[in-house]
Amino acid sequence: MATSANRRKSPRPRVHAQQLIAFNKPFGVLSQFTDAGDRRTLKEYVPIRDVYPAGRLDKDSEGLLLLTNDGRLQARIADPAHKLPKTYWVQVEGVPSAEQLAELAAGPALKDGPTKPAEVECLAEPDLWPRDPPVRFRKNVPTSWLAITIREGRNRQLRRMTAAVGLPTLRLVRVRIGPWGLDELAPGEWRRIVSA
Repeated sequence: MATSANRRKSPRPRVHAQQLIAFNKPFGVLSQFTDAGDRRTLKEYVPIRDVYPAGRLDKDSEGLLLLTNDGRLQARIADPAHKLPKTYWVQVEGVPSAEQLAELAAGPALKDGPTKPAEVECLAEPDLWPRDPPVRFRKNVPTSWLAITIREGRNRQLRRMTAAVGLPTLRLVRVRIGPWGLDELAPGEWRRIVSA
């Protein structure tokens, strides 16, 4: 039987403070901390233990990735059932017509079914960091920038959506997830949003 003295000496269980980290994921970096190959991962950039990505961002996409140690918050951010809006700046090949923009906004049909309606607007070329490696352009083919907000998250969804309407994606940068924005983070930089 434990005495009161023994109970006082027992270590108390450690309660981890909630962490929420905003990270500007560079092009070519995986949205995970380990890789069996020699590809670049989050481990090179984020020195915080026990945080995990809330959702994914393809290796060839850039921008805002949120990381947390809170499973409920991770699910709220990543699960499309919560309909958290995610905004991307997308550089596409070509100049979109009014019909192409309307088709994107309505939600084009993909091989795995129709997409949900999106918010789509044309952008002036944003003031972004240079991509490394640079985007390969075709001579005599103009490019355009779009801001697209979606509330689902299928595999490579935006690239497939723009391709479906005849506007192949050249560069894709996520700038906002719900209330959290990329703001002034440079590629490879992170900031702590919550540590309570």
